[in-house]
Amino acid sequence: MKTASISDIKKELQHIPPANLMALCLRLAKFKADNKELLTYLLFEADDLPAYVNAIKAEIDEAFLEIAHDKSYLAKKKLRKTIRITNKYIRYVGSKETEAELLLYICQHMKASGIANSRNTQIVNIYMQLLKKSVKAIDTLHDDLQYEYIRMVNQLNID
Repeated sequence: MKTASISDIKKELQHIPPANLMALCLRLAKFKADNKELLTYLLFEADDLPAYVNAIKAEIDEAFLEIAHDKSYLAKKKLRKTIRITNKYIRYVGSKETEAELLLYICQHMKASGIANSRNTQIVNIYMQLLKKSVKAIDTLHDDLQYEYIRMVNQLNID
């Protein structure tokens, strides 16, 4: 079966009555947990972006409390899981500013906890990839915002 393009789906959705559209959304939400999470964000949390970002930061804080600093393998696994979940939330928001803010927040935690300064090359590479990804997101922002975020990146660079 061939999947329809986004433009075809958009054209078809314009002709569907609201009641049927609601039924389609509910069926889509039942199909996969990611769809349900995205609908939850769009319906309940998209109006208050700062509160949503703060909730994500609180979740990152909790994840860093659970990271075992003495075992680099377990720290790396937990760190990757935290980044994977954060990237999912970033996709929901769809904002480069939020992406830069959350990725830099993770980098700040990594540097403050000493994980980024570890002898484990893989963890240092993860840290550097996060910095690169945040710089890429920062480059798309307005100049005034870029200045603030670039200052944060410069503070987070490993010497």
